[in-house]
Amino acid sequence: MTDPVLSVRDLTVAVDTQAGPKPLVSDLSFALHRGETLCIAGESGSGKSITSLAVMGLLPTGVNVASGAITLDGQELTKLPERRMRDIRGARIAMIFQEPMTSLNPVLTIGTQLAEAIRTHDPKADAKKQALDALRAVRLSQPERRMGQYPHELSGGMRQRVMIAMALALKPDVLIADEPTTALDVTVQREVLDLLRDLQRDTGTAIILITHDMGVVAEMADRVIVMQSGRMVETAPVAQIFDTPAQPYTRALLAAVPRMGDGGGAAPITADPIAQLQDVQVSYDIHGGLLGRTTHRVHAVEHVSFDILAGETFSLVGESGCGKSTIARAITGLVPHEGQITVAGHSVPHDGLSAGPGLRRDVQMVFQDPAAALNPRKKVGELVAEPLVIHRIGTASERRAHVRDLFNRVGLSADQIDRYPHEFSGGQRQRICIARALALQPKLIIADESVSALDVSVQARVLELLAELKAEFGISYLFISHDMAVVENISDRIAVMYLGQIVEMGTRAQIFGNPQHPYTRRLIESVPVPDPAFIRAPSPRMATEVPSPVWAVGSGPARVVLTDAGGGHLVAEAAATDDAAVS
Repeated sequence: MTDPVLSVRDLTVAVDTQAGPKPLVSDLSFALHRGETLCIAGESGSGKSITSLAVMGLLPTGVNVASGAITLDGQELTKLPERRMRDIRGARIAMIFQEPMTSLNPVLTIGTQLAEAIRTHDPKADAKKQALDALRAVRLSQPERRMGQYPHELSGGMRQRVMIAMALALKPDVLIADEPTTALDVTVQREVLDLLRDLQRDTGTAIILITHDMGVVAEMADRVIVMQSGRMVETAPVAQIFDTPAQPYTRALLAAVPRMGDGGGAAPITADPIAQLQDVQVSYDIHGGLLGRTTHRVHAVEHVSFDILAGETFSLVGESGCGKSTIARAITGLVPHEGQITVAGHSVPHDGLSAGPGLRRDVQMVFQDPAAALNPRKKVGELVAEPLVIHRIGTASERRAHVRDLFNRVGLSADQIDRYPHEFSGGQRQRICIARALALQPKLIIADESVSALDVSVQARVLELLAELKAEFGISYLFISHDMAVVENISDRIAVMYLGQIVEMGTRAQIFGNPQHPYTRRLIESVPVPDPAFIRAPSPRMATEVPSPVWAVGSGPARVVLTDAGGGHLVAEAAATDDAAVS
């Protein structure tokens, strides 16, 4: 075997504390060869990202390489001055971060940022031409136009392609991809993974892929390192990790992965509806120009109708921008809408402002990011009791007793109510949000991407909790997600959304056993399969490439018709101007 392009030996990374250095990564060793994909897997806090930052020489202040060596083609990196490391970053080792929006400068065009990265390492290069070639290499539509656009004008998948183009523009020896698809829709994730695989084949770049998605590991890895609490607990070829994992932690990690086909059949629910939506429409005016006149109207939701039955988990699935969260906000009375929405006998006002206390009590939400949903200045007991205070329910002592009971029900101890949100893990914070949603004993809980950012083992525990609470209290859920494997495992009925419309709706068995719409089939086929032996057949692409599933109506005369892969099924039709979202 040839010498490794990158070698890490006995690496220990520590953070400075008042009590002395505290190890974040301990005694980590691995080698990476050209053309190889090494996946580093593990839960949040296991040391995956710290390892990548150490390789890049980008450790934050107060965090240092305490011991060990990192060598690139025999050159020791940990002792190099910052000036030398700047020459290596981008040209020899490049990195793709998890969230492209925070990695791209919002006030510079895509072309300017790409050219800047190229000129930094090669002042004599034709930077504009190389930047354009890089965008073409990542198969970004209309690359000439994208060069002049700003990051906010691109969808999440497009921004991630730009980051890949920037990382590969100088043909680095090593590419580090830190959770590059975690925040992406399943179809966009599929395109990004295929792109990375194709580019690696063409360039021979070695890839370190950091992820907690074991389906992505199975599809992408040649070898796998499993990390826990800063230490490597197991390393082996990918087939061995999945077929004969040696360590209990690896086996537990694999057991927690939601798999397609595990959902089984569910007994039909025959209860009365707890929520009803009839011909619901939500649109937004886009203002611009000196006088702030309306230039476009975005149709976020178009003629949507469905019922949620008492005691049912009804899931809405689809890509970002298709209207899922807008429907959730319409049900809670937070956005203006047309059509009729009723929840537990309450008619939701059309103005998005005047929802009464009855509706507020009967409908609660659990958001995607529990850290952002909890006030960091308040103790968690106060936060869970807040709905009771607002609705003037019980005395202070009764509310505190109720909060203690809620903590016990969601698997937290009652003595934790006097802590602050930052003292809890991500999974524990999500449990606190669920406890707060339960405080008023609602009839309907809307879970908006409530488990998408969680590690697989934490995700499994939260999903089990939701199922237990549903059985105990008869709660109905509107479960919003783009993770089809999770949806199959938790849902009774499912509605598939595309471009603000429901294109297919049915029971779990109908949607996953016999999907009728091409878009539904595309969603299901795009799910990463946690099995290295699985061979994926090429899936048909939608005929029209759309940056994000939102379409706008303007005053222009053009018509845009969106069809399925076969060209015969009308998905949506809208009048659009040249700068509408479908362009």
